[in-house]
Amino acid sequence: MATTHNLGFPRIGAKRELKFALESYWKGEFSLGELKALGAQLRERHWTNQTGLGFAAVGDFAFYDQVLDMSFTLGNLPERVQGFHGDTLDNYFRVARGRSAKGAEDHAACCGGVAAGEMTKWFDTNYHYIVPEFSAGTEFKLDASRLLEQLGEAKAQGVKAKPVIIGPVTYLAIGKAKDDSDKLALLPRLLPVYAELLATLAAQGVEWVQIDEPILVTELSAEWQQAYVTAYQALANSKVKLLLATYFGQLLDNLSLAVKLPVQGLHLDAINARAEVDAVIAQLPQDRVLSLGVINGRNIWKTDLNSVLDWLEPVAKQLGERLWIAPSCSLLHVPVDLASEQKLDAEVRSWLAFALQKLGELKVLATALNDGRDAVKAELAANGAAIAARRASPRVNNPAVKAALAKINPALGQRKNAYPARADKQAALLNLPAYPTTTIGSFPQTGTIRHARSQFKSGALDEAGYKVAMRAEIERSVREQEALGLDVLVHGEAERNDMVEYFGEQLDGYAFSQLGWVQSYGSRCVKPPILFGDISRPKAMTVEWIKYAQSLTSKPMKGMLTGPVTILNWSFVRDDQPRSVSCYQLALAIREEVLDLEKAGVRVIQIDEAALREGLPLRKSQWGEYLDWAVTSFRITANGVDDETQIHTHMCYSEFNDIISSIADMDADVITIETSRSDMELLDAFDNFNYPNEIGPGVYDIHSPNIPTEEHIVQLMKKAAERIPAQRLWVNPDCGLKTRQWEEVIPALTNMVAAAKKLRASV
Repeated sequence: MATTHNLGFPRIGAKRELKFALESYWKGEFSLGELKALGAQLRERHWTNQTGLGFAAVGDFAFYDQVLDMSFTLGNLPERVQGFHGDTLDNYFRVARGRSAKGAEDHAACCGGVAAGEMTKWFDTNYHYIVPEFSAGTEFKLDASRLLEQLGEAKAQGVKAKPVIIGPVTYLAIGKAKDDSDKLALLPRLLPVYAELLATLAAQGVEWVQIDEPILVTELSAEWQQAYVTAYQALANSKVKLLLATYFGQLLDNLSLAVKLPVQGLHLDAINARAEVDAVIAQLPQDRVLSLGVINGRNIWKTDLNSVLDWLEPVAKQLGERLWIAPSCSLLHVPVDLASEQKLDAEVRSWLAFALQKLGELKVLATALNDGRDAVKAELAANGAAIAARRASPRVNNPAVKAALAKINPALGQRKNAYPARADKQAALLNLPAYPTTTIGSFPQTGTIRHARSQFKSGALDEAGYKVAMRAEIERSVREQEALGLDVLVHGEAERNDMVEYFGEQLDGYAFSQLGWVQSYGSRCVKPPILFGDISRPKAMTVEWIKYAQSLTSKPMKGMLTGPVTILNWSFVRDDQPRSVSCYQLALAIREEVLDLEKAGVRVIQIDEAALREGLPLRKSQWGEYLDWAVTSFRITANGVDDETQIHTHMCYSEFNDIISSIADMDADVITIETSRSDMELLDAFDNFNYPNEIGPGVYDIHSPNIPTEEHIVQLMKKAAERIPAQRLWVNPDCGLKTRQWEEVIPALTNMVAAAKKLRASV
């Protein structure tokens, strides 16, 4: 009998209840008790959603981030927050975002805003985690209260619980040593705390613990491979059974290591690593459970259940009760419930499965394995019909797009002249000062903006009225920027709901959910568009708005676009053709928009590629192919313009030091990057690489409500000038200002402009 289980469930709620509760609490409009009660309600609902599984995940719920939860469980708090005397959850938010709720910190002098924890992408997903911080003196101390509280709730609900924790080796690997000490030297201090945690869970009657070790699908040095042996030998005598979970990729050279570790079960991502299933079975000891992730936990297409059963049935016969089946990874990366989608295109909807539907697919597979296919004959027939209909749909394949793709040639990706010649022409045209200031694109999405958009979508406001409302907001953004003294302006993106969804809505080949929200970080959620067919651009998407904004000012106005790689990586992408093909289609579509902006007189065009690094394969040996088509896609998009047109790109919250040469190959005139949370450490790449073009290292952490001082910005830029010549430096925030409030933005940008003026005086 195959056992079913789940590695994790979306925590935000089907209607983003957690998002709204968090933001209300941070504003001081929601009490701490109300927030905690809402968390308990969501956990209860999500465990009910997992009814019928052999095991449900417990401990996967987090008020901000599961990695930050693990840091608090292990007592690994940054020194700057160790003197906090209030509620632990308030201290947790201080690490996550620099401060907690308004009024929650007034009782202690230690409790003002602090530097928020560094944030980066969780492997190759769009989920951001708070990076654990280490030093040579780091000590660990168990605080299992959060996990025990959730375990108690699950027991009271009758849930067969499988606690989920991040494994010790992965925890060290994804953290950062702030003093350049050896992270692995901390392993002997860390393992006793893990042993204590497992003993604590065993005392609560826990049978199985899921211990996530996803870095096993990455390239590991001999030292890190040995760390696994050391760690799991130290935990081998635990009184709970350990299910070691890997996901997002193949084990490859770590396969023999993984199957030999002294744990009671191993989870393999059978979506990405199906080719390894036979090898794992052959090498896995006979007393070990093998969990196979047979449902894609990161995309929203229905599983071809009949096809999965064709290869899974022989495995089930071979393994018997040793076989567990599950989604490939946590369902954190997909929306909650397709049943909520009443406005989604019916044909496309019939091809999809969200988190709840994926658990339903899992149960159908288990029934078929345990009781035979006839027991779920109707379900399998309906699934097969949906799979066949999608393959045959004429909406998926567009001959005209395929013909355009066949005409791609190297010339499309070449500027007329190299950067030095372009830079001279752009300087003459734009006449910018040293340390020019700009922002990344968006300004606050106020209640007025959201109300107008909602009214327009519901039909209560006609198109003419909507345009009037958006133009008023654009004018406000322009006037504020002029008053601040910024050098290159943006229109503020009032008309845009999301930097990817906005473009997807105007491209053929995309469909859109109504409530398909996925957590990106904390309370920030995104609604990825669904790329189901060949992509084309029926008409201009941004030109009218940018032309209007430029008409309001004599200063340069940036045209704002999202690049093809980011649109691809932040969409739910079709799985019936290579990702590179879809990316080239997007590149051709966005190229048309770039050329139309230039024809309209826009001489500064920013093409955001925030997710370029996110799409990297998890193993460096596989990076070359991806970077080749990703960089080529950007160049196709950007390089049809004249030398005088200045092309910007933006990247955020990604370690990019190891791909700096590929970023240089993109040949953007200006690149802006996130650096403030890392205190400019991300610029270490330029110590050994002579980056040829201009760069704007972010100086304002827009994911925190903290307002940077003029002095702090000056110091950050001086650090940048140690690596990049001052004449090639820009001054800008880390990212767009959409999520901030005007009362935060104005003083922050005031300080930024003042800092730039002070810097100019020293040039």
